Amino acid sequence: MKRRSIFLACAFAGALLSQPVSAESLIRIGSPYRTTTLDPIRSTAAGNIEAFGQLYARLLRKDEAGKVQPGLASAWTISEDGLELVFTLRAAKFSDGRLITAEDVAFSLTRALKDEKSVYAATLAAVESVRVQGDATVKVRLKHRFAPILDNLEVFNAGIVSKADVEARGEMAFSEKPVTSGPYQVREWRPNDRLVLEPNPNYWREGYPKNDGAELIEVENSNTRVSMLMSGELDAMRDVPWAQLEAVEARDSLLMALEPSTVIYMTLLNERRPPFDNIKVRQAAAHALNVPAIAKAMTAGNGMPANTTLPAALDYHAKDLPGIAYDPALAQTLLSEGGYDGKELTMLISANADAEKLATLLQAQWAAIGLKTKIEKVDRGVWWERIPAGDYDLAPSWWYNETSDPDLAVRWAVCGTCGTHSFHTHYDNPKVNALTEEAVRELDPARRGALYHEIQKISTEEVAQIPLYYPPYANAYAKAVDGLRLSPSLQWSLEDAVLAK
Repeated sequence: MKRRSIFLACAFAGALLSQPVSAESLIRIGSPYRTTTLDPIRSTAAGNIEAFGQLYARLLRKDEAGKVQPGLASAWTISEDGLELVFTLRAAKFSDGRLITAEDVAFSLTRALKDEKSVYAATLAAVESVRVQGDATVKVRLKHRFAPILDNLEVFNAGIVSKADVEARGEMAFSEKPVTSGPYQVREWRPNDRLVLEPNPNYWREGYPKNDGAELIEVENSNTRVSMLMSGELDAMRDVPWAQLEAVEARDSLLMALEPSTVIYMTLLNERRPPFDNIKVRQAAAHALNVPAIAKAMTAGNGMPANTTLPAALDYHAKDLPGIAYDPALAQTLLSEGGYDGKELTMLISANADAEKLATLLQAQWAAIGLKTKIEKVDRGVWWERIPAGDYDLAPSWWYNETSDPDLAVRWAVCGTCGTHSFHTHYDNPKVNALTEEAVRELDPARRGALYHEIQKISTEEVAQIPLYYPPYANAYAKAVDGLRLSPSLQWSLEDAVLAK
């Protein structure tokens, strides 16, 4: 696998510099995830995030190294106390030709924060106000010091929308074919099929996008995506099945890439009811699992065993923590001490091949210590209804973080007083909750790192979730495509991509 890693580090640089760009460079990307809305504050689903990144520019953007760079804001200042940020806007326009003003920025950020239907207000929860100071200046006032504010202003839901468009046409019409501020606008959207993008003629980055547009094509079946890529019906695809990596790599016309991700696979344990309200039973379930073997089996050796409750790619990941040891004898002892009564528990999974494979591995290892489980398969929508409702016992799944900063991850996964109540497990440790708030206010990197180390140590030892493995993104590209990659935050670098013949 070393060759793939080297290829990824090069990010396709110079792959096709000697070849001409075609007159028609519509790039076709196959994804298993659906586009269900084009309103950036209405969804956190992966398919929608892929689209939001192409349609809406943010005040800030990130380079390939993940560093914050100017976006719609050409410059910014931060007050000495860290509570006020003033952004100066560049002379940029929406796709309909209207100037992007401070009013649009204030409208967009306030909407993301305060709209009752905004699904991810947590990214801006520390914002007290967004005020207009002239057509091209915006002041963001914070309630308290907030270390990840710049990172969070680059997250998809901070995309700048046209106030005039939303108010004139209404949110429904806007969500179906919006005026845009990003590199593309919508040519056509066929729900449950594809989203067709064309260049925004007024995009602020001169010379971008470098292609004539793209099609984001929904192909849920992974084998079908691979077949379409191999036959030339796709130029790129997400989520190559691990079992097919070698076959894709063997094709002279294709490039197989293992790209950095902030993904963690883990198992949720419902702490609102027995037996997982008892820490010893949670620890028993964790010690029963051979995590390195599971990681190898699930990713064909490409994933890394998880050692904490947070993704390995995040800043301040505690690499020195040993993880939860595989110890079936200890697991049996803890199971008995925890008072487990032998009741069969329901393991809720989304009905797909990978989830079924993982569930089967877990079931066998738990059975070896006497922990009885049955697997219940439901579609993805039902899974997302039942997990927040607490209608499950165990649930293997995955999540990712939108930025390299750990604040959102901690709030999502292990903070009992935050919005998801520790990803709907209801793990709730007052010390972890307090450390979460302390860490986000701490601006000294060394001190912040120490706080997040403690959060990971406590939440892993108490099994807030059972960490399993950290996989890379497994994506494949036609060699005719240059400059296309998927960022850890699920953003395609489409505006940089060219399709050559």
